[in-house]
Amino acid sequence: MHYKVIRDFPDHLTLQDEITLDLWPEFMLQDPVANNWFQLFDYFPEFQFSLEVDGEILGTANSIPIYWDQDFSELPEEGWDWVYKKGFKDREANKKPNILAGLQIAVNKNHQGRGISSLVLKEMLEIARDNGFENVVIPIRPGMKSKYPLVSIDDYINWQRDKDKQPFDPWLRVHLRAGGELIKVCHKAMYIPGSVEEWEKWTGLKFMQSGDYIIEGALNPVRIDLEDDLGEYIEPNVWIRHKVI
Repeated sequence: MHYKVIRDFPDHLTLQDEITLDLWPEFMLQDPVANNWFQLFDYFPEFQFSLEVDGEILGTANSIPIYWDQDFSELPEEGWDWVYKKGFKDREANKKPNILAGLQIAVNKNHQGRGISSLVLKEMLEIARDNGFENVVIPIRPGMKSKYPLVSIDDYINWQRDKDKQPFDPWLRVHLRAGGELIKVCHKAMYIPGSVEEWEKWTGLKFMQSGDYIIEGALNPVRIDLEDDLGEYIEPNVWIRHKVI
């Protein structure tokens, strides 16, 4: 497939939003850490890109350079939230980054199931290579787990397809086929709190009592506490490492 990689141009954020906001459940857009998402395009524009064919966006990606000098097995439980915050903290501290960290890979709904995610991942690895980074780390979201919210993430990542013993989760398969290494689970990759009213607005549900609720699109149950007027979602991800040089 012949496509053009576009990045660092006016209105790139708006262009990406047109694709990505239609893909995620509403509550996933409420992570307080990502409130300043636009700053990625202000401070790290060269690491935000999209694939374009004939004026149409096929897929998009976001990443941020970070500094990491420990073993990859020591990557933290906080995952996605940690990556986003660390990229900006390292920049403020003038730390020279040595790793590219992935934040999002999204495929246009009209082009899913055509291998676009693999092409976007390939370009992310190329950008890392072009910038002299030897590794890319990504706290990936194994999206199929949303169909099995009561199964622990630790068990889920070990599920395999009968026919070829490949990982059950499609997104995990993409990364491992591309040479990625599964490092470990990060159980607290995202923390999304909100009032009960906010969670009712985000989900379209009515919460009549406290407890754990299965929410469409959530990888784990959401905890609702009426007494404290608090809903909490803690999302698990999986640390993947790609060696690019």
